[in-house]
Amino acid sequence: MAEGLRQSPLRGVHEQAGAKLVPFGGWNMPVQYETGTVAEHMACRTGAAMFDVSHLGTVRVSGAAAHGALQWALTNDLDRVGIGSAQYTHLLDPADASVLDDIIVWWTGPDRFDVMPNASNTDRVVGALQEQSGDLDVADVTAERAVIAVQGPEARARVAAAGGGEVASVGRFKVAAGRFGEIPVTVAGTGYTGEDGVELAVSVDDAATVWQRLADAGVTPAGLGARDTLRLEAGLPLHGHELGPGITPLQAGLGWVVRWDKGDFRGRAALEAERQSGPGRRLRGLLAVKGRPPRDGCAVRQGDTEVGLVTSGNFSPVLGQGIALAFLAPEVGVGDDVVIDVRGRNLPAKVVRPPFHQ
Repeated sequence: MAEGLRQSPLRGVHEQAGAKLVPFGGWNMPVQYETGTVAEHMACRTGAAMFDVSHLGTVRVSGAAAHGALQWALTNDLDRVGIGSAQYTHLLDPADASVLDDIIVWWTGPDRFDVMPNASNTDRVVGALQEQSGDLDVADVTAERAVIAVQGPEARARVAAAGGGEVASVGRFKVAAGRFGEIPVTVAGTGYTGEDGVELAVSVDDAATVWQRLADAGVTPAGLGARDTLRLEAGLPLHGHELGPGITPLQAGLGWVVRWDKGDFRGRAALEAERQSGPGRRLRGLLAVKGRPPRDGCAVRQGDTEVGLVTSGNFSPVLGQGIALAFLAPEVGVGDDVVIDVRGRNLPAKVVRPPFHQ
């Protein structure tokens, strides 16, 4: 099944650790290790876990026109942050304001940005940026580095203990160049678990060394399975589920990512039309009462009326019950009781405002 898939620089490390590798976004990535998804999830909530997120793209945008190109292409406003910061933002489809990708931008230096798209969307992001002209260089440097996310309440302490004291203290949503021992890294105070932590971009040649030092310092390797249950508990969207074709930032409850006061941007006209009329559905959380966990695609009903669809659902290891994200009709409010159709069985649930765990 690995034929035709891109391979992480850490593939050999994962195989030696007994990881189960699966296709994900065109890559061959670890879904879990021998400890299992729940144990990996709880290691992140109570200690420190590390995730290979090398499948995320890195598009390096540089040149005098780089700032202006990103301001036009993306919804957020870089001028609200600055050099040495990271920012969450969206790339929209100009036709209907669908979120083509949700992105983290690392502003690493004057006229230099590392744009981090989702696994399968790198080419789409490169194409959108290349619509701009002027002194602009757009380069896909994904193959030149690995990215290791270290997350959890003890993440920074374990990074420091592993030799990364210089980079362990980078602030939340800040970016810096530093050294992990003798190894140069770029570090950002970002993550996708709802926990504190850092993400380390390191050269392909040094990735296995950094990973092993973190493991020796007591950081638990964790796969995509735990990463998904962690982000779901934190109420974070996943592209292809809560974001994607036909889904706008306003429907997903992410209007704060759109800076209307910065001027024109790609997809603004279509999104402004929806803002005027109001979105026809809204993303909500569902807290299941009992029974099997809800899953992607399950219908949601109030009485005999179908009012929405589950986009992500699973068992919450922290709460000990099923949770879900779902697009619901605008009239369905927080606190309402609904029923989720799980393979023909009715699963009672309450509409809540994410996150489920904080």
